[in-house]
Parts: sequence; C-alpha cells; structure tokens
Amino acid sequence: MPGSAFNQTIELADGEFIRIKGLVYDRCGINLSEGKRELVKTRLGKILRRGAFSSFGDYFDHVLSDKTGHELTFMLDLLTTNYTFFFREQGHFDYLRTEFIPEFIRKRKGAGRKLRLWSAACSSGEEPYSLAITLMEAIPDYLKWDISILATDLSTRMLKTASGGIYPREKAQSLPESLLKKYFLQGQGKWDEHIKIKDEVRKLVQYQRVNLISPFNFSEPFDCIFCRNVMIYFDKKTQAELVNKLYHCLDEGGVLMIGHSESLTGIDHPFRYLKPSLYRK
Repeated sequence: MPGSAFNQTIELADGEFIRIKGLVYDRCGINLSEGKRELVKTRLGKILRRGAFSSFGDYFDHVLSDKTGHELTFMLDLLTTNYTFFFREQGHFDYLRTEFIPEFIRKRKGAGRKLRLWSAACSSGEEPYSLAITLMEAIPDYLKWDISILATDLSTRMLKTASGGIYPREKAQSLPESLLKKYFLQGQGKWDEHIKIKDEVRKLVQYQRVNLISPFNFSEPFDCIFCRNVMIYFDKKTQAELVNKLYHCLDEGGVLMIGHSESLTGIDHPFRYLKPSLYRK
C-alpha cells in the first residue's frame, strides 16, 4: 500500500484501460468505448485515492485475485451508468395501459388471470414501480389477478436502492399529484424532499440480480419484457444474442419493449415489428 498513491492523481495507462475494458466486456457484455475512459478513471480512481493501490493495474490484479467475486461485482457496480426516473419514455406505459392490457384481458376472458412482466435492466427501481402503477390503474380488479413483476439488474447497489423504494421527489416530477398521493408516501423532516413507494405497489415487484449475457433460468415465460436503454452499451454480436434469448423468454404473443434510442435494425431476430421500439413474439 504505497503512500505515494494517496492524494495524487493516478493516470490510467492505455494497457490498463484495455485490460479493464476487456474484463467488463467478457463478464457483462458492456462495451466501454474510448469515450468512457474518463468515467473509468474517475470512478475507479476513488478506490485508488484511498491509498490501497499504486496503479489501476494494481487494483485490476486485486479484482482478479478475489476468488469470492465480490470485488468484481463492486467494480461492475461502479462502472454501471444508472440514469432513470418514474415513467421514463411515457409512450411505453401508455401502450401498456391503452392497448396491451385491454387486449390481454380480452384474450384471457376471465380465465387464467396470470400476468408476468420483466424489467430486465431495472436500475434503481423506477421502471418496475412505474409498471406496477400502470397495471394497478389499468386493471380495476387487479387484486383478483396473479400479477408478478420481476425486476433485475447487474448492480447489487442499484437493487438495494430499488428494494428500499425511497426516492428524491424530483424523480417523480412528471406524475400528477393524484398519482403521487395514491401510490407514494411523502417524507417528513429530513426526508421532506423524498417519497416512498406504498406497500401495495412494492409487493407486486420481486428483485433479483441477473447478468443479461449469462444463461437465463426462469420457471415460466413472460407476457411483456422491458429491456430499455441497456443494449446501447453492447456491440451488435451481444445485442443479437440477448434479443434472441429474450424471444425465448416470452410467451406466444408476448411483447418486447426496447429504448426509444435503440433499434433491432441489423440484428437477425424472429420478432414481429409493431411500432418503433415495440416487438411481438
């Protein structure tokens, strides 16, 4: 633990960046471009500046030597970009409420009232909770349904935040006051600028750590999968592999939703195109 590393900037050498970039790609499919180099230096540099490591290479070797995998998980947590808010890309939730859910209810005709959704890159939880609220609003007798929303992410740090269900009020600034009062608790005192998801919303969501490039092992198919704004970090090969895995996770007629800035153009897949960012099995 050389003291010279403390309180000084440590440069990220080309070879060190290549090693880190390669490991991140191998383990979670994220392609760290040259434009992410400063992000890597800033976020991992915080660990180095504590004085424990003399270089990024030194830290990298430490991560590889940890047989528990905890250090790798922590490093991936630090390098995962997590930006979201409630009802981000509102059009997808409007589609669920006005088209998908009414069609789904008609098909079930009162029988087999089971609905399974997957938020495949849930980050800090705003997306799955937005899904839960949408279902509760769109299905008047939702309590008579068997509804489950699986929310997964690579980052254990984000999953912990998500399961807690407490957010700065600004994360829900697009919601009307009626929905805020119906589905959130307002913080008091030091929590005055925060809101908390009510229990009736939280109980529809289950959280689990899932690496999207690893094999999936789900017990039943999903009716709808949200996999938004994560494929932009993957190269075409990884995108194609993921999209085809998601296809096999959907029930017949199920819907995949991707981010508005994403596209399946140039990817060989069996999905049927519905409209921009919406695909059906």
